[in-house]
Amino acid sequence: MFYLLILLLQMKLIKQITDLNKAINKEKELGFVPTMGSLHKGHESLIKISKKKCTKTIVSIFINPTQFNNKEDYKTYPRNLNNDLKVLKRLKVDYVYIPTVAQIYKLGKISKISLKKVDKILCAKFRKGHFEGVLNVLNRFMKLISPKIVFMGEKDYQQFFLVKKFIEKKYKCRVYSGKTIRNSNKVALSSRHNLLNSDDLKIAGLITNKLFNLKSLISKNKKKSKNLIKTVKEELIIRFNIKIEYLECRNLINLSTGLHNKPFKLFVSYYLNKVRLIDNF
Repeated sequence: MFYLLILLLQMKLIKQITDLNKAINKEKELGFVPTMGSLHKGHESLIKISKKKCTKTIVSIFINPTQFNNKEDYKTYPRNLNNDLKVLKRLKVDYVYIPTVAQIYKLGKISKISLKKVDKILCAKFRKGHFEGVLNVLNRFMKLISPKIVFMGEKDYQQFFLVKKFIEKKYKCRVYSGKTIRNSNKVALSSRHNLLNSDDLKIAGLITNKLFNLKSLISKNKKKSKNLIKTVKEELIIRFNIKIEYLECRNLINLSTGLHNKPFKLFVSYYLNKVRLIDNF
């Protein structure tokens, strides 16, 4: 407890909007890393990039209820504030903003955000209202913080794609993506790993490596992508007894399924021991 108090004395921890305004009012080169806490090496990577590209960096810790389409998922989402603050102090973050739900959503009504039909794919198809919630809360953060650059990871590439399109059109701000950080088994780091045991993570590693191989095969023959995906999908479901929400290829230009002469990624969402994991390759 004493150690935590020392950390807080040395780091600008902000909980109120009035204090936020005072702290960052004159910052013109501010990097913003929005998080929901339970920080891992992926978050750390984004923070380090922000510190290199911007004069000052602000990190938010806010588990946003409006982006959860499942109330139980919101309740069980990993929370570890004490550890998060130690990580941020070690990284010498300039500002840490930890608002309450009431504080963020009492800002008043903001124009309703709706996804276009073409964007209701992948996670948006299976998590109704999820990205609307993400864009809503980031819109509110943008009005409060006015950063020069927002930093997001590529693990949730669809989120990055939608946020970039929304933020850069509405604000004088860039949205920068950081590469996905993986563990020794090539599994993309996620806060949800705190809900899995070691055996689950080993299985996730086997699945991940299988999907990396699948991406390689598709890259060599895009015309056979549907058949290759179907075969691997059936194999993974039977072998590991998992539920796969989606496993499909999308190009990086507009996230459509047209792959001809376009860079693309293989996207997946699956449930392992009731925990939902996403990745792209």
